[in-house]
Amino acid sequence: MRLIAATALLTILALPAVAADWKSDYKVVRFGVLSSENEKDRVARYKPFEAYLKKTLGVDVELFTAGNFDGVIQALAADQIEFAFLGSSAYAAAYTETNGGVIPLLTAVQEDDSTGYFSVITVRCDSPYKNIEDLKGKVLAFADPDSTSGYAVPNYNLVQQGYEPSTYFSATPFSGSHEAGVQGVVNGQFDAAAAYINNEKSGIPQRMVSKGMIKEGEVCNIWMSPEITSGPFTARANLPAELIADMRAALKAIPEADPAAHKEMTGAENSTAKGYVEVDHERYQWIVDMRAWLKAQRKS
Repeated sequence: MRLIAATALLTILALPAVAADWKSDYKVVRFGVLSSENEKDRVARYKPFEAYLKKTLGVDVELFTAGNFDGVIQALAADQIEFAFLGSSAYAAAYTETNGGVIPLLTAVQEDDSTGYFSVITVRCDSPYKNIEDLKGKVLAFADPDSTSGYAVPNYNLVQQGYEPSTYFSATPFSGSHEAGVQGVVNGQFDAAAAYINNEKSGIPQRMVSKGMIKEGEVCNIWMSPEITSGPFTARANLPAELIADMRAALKAIPEADPAAHKEMTGAENSTAKGYVEVDHERYQWIVDMRAWLKAQRKS
């Protein structure tokens, strides 16, 4: 009996050391953010979250950005960063690139309890374009090859609806980011551009209005996709389980632990994200399958 009690006591005493062990191997924890908006605003938006993580995890934390989505995906694959906020398609790309070496942890939940968003095609409101038929022979800008709402979903769904982008439009360039695409529409560089919205209050166009980049009522959506599963906050699968658990807990707690950082990170005044829910890979398998379909179409 004494032996059992002593063993139990030793186990309890050892738990804190085990839980904190990852900190001896990871002096710096790095998380990546996709290029949905310009670099300056992207960095500013995630700085409060970076500070929150440093305080909560008790280690240095660094934000990682890249000029395109693939830069963040490759950083995960090369073990250069530990975590990343990914869109659904970027997660699927990372999953494929790493042969299943990434784990989806959490995704955002909105005020209406939805955990999805929508791809939209935007045009200038004062343009003659009111539907996809009006865009025949015009320039439609996609955002990035690894963007869910900015390329994969609109491309896939337009094909299913009978509009093969490569032949229906005069050109389908990549703008580099959602904001650049919408800005290009406003400036007359593109006739239309793919972006995303969470709902009528929150999304890329609404955020650009709140930042003074475009005017209210300057762009309108003329097409919307079926609902897309929100992208996951993702971890490398080869990380210590304790590190993954601590990061998951930190992100899940931020709406109450640091409301200001959470609000800034999710879009400041036009954000409708209220928190996070846990997700698994099965939720995103259809995106993996869609990307495989798109790849096969390009090869053929």
